[in-house]
Amino acid sequence: MPRQLVSYDPACPARFERIADELRTQGDPSWSVEHIGSTAVPGMRAKPIIDLAVRVADLDDFERHRPTLEKHGWSLGSGVRTHPVMVFEEDGIRTRIAHFFTAADWDTVNQRILRDWLLAHPDDADRYTHAKCDAVAAAARGRSSYNAAKTPVIQEIVDRAREAQGLPSVSVSDK
Repeated sequence: MPRQLVSYDPACPARFERIADELRTQGDPSWSVEHIGSTAVPGMRAKPIIDLAVRVADLDDFERHRPTLEKHGWSLGSGVRTHPVMVFEEDGIRTRIAHFFTAADWDTVNQRILRDWLLAHPDDADRYTHAKCDAVAAAARGRSSYNAAKTPVIQEIVDRAREAQGLPSVSVSDK
């Protein structure tokens, strides 16, 4: 299914802050919450969805707070296998995605590493934007899924970012 990419919205950082505050209120005030995904990179075209990385102590911490998050409209929903993911919809449209990572994994989370690299390397941010636009076109023609089409560029960029930090390469595909 093709995705809609929109121009960067300068309101995204404020939206993120509001959502992060809500998550801490609904979950645990001590959670670290960071803006990840393309809406966290000024100037980048993106799906109009705020992605968040939430640092939980461990999976039990997530499970303790999950019922309250669900009560406030969050639901489990993702093909991701490596960590819990909750989504939030408004009027039937997904507007935010929260990825929950344990404290033990926090420093090596690919989504955080990619975001930081793209913020520091505008040429790679531009390259990734082009890959996403190509992925939308490939998905529209039925040649590939959106995620599969952009994954090779993400993998190459994340590999370089991890190498720069002295970390080994790991697969970015978590579905």
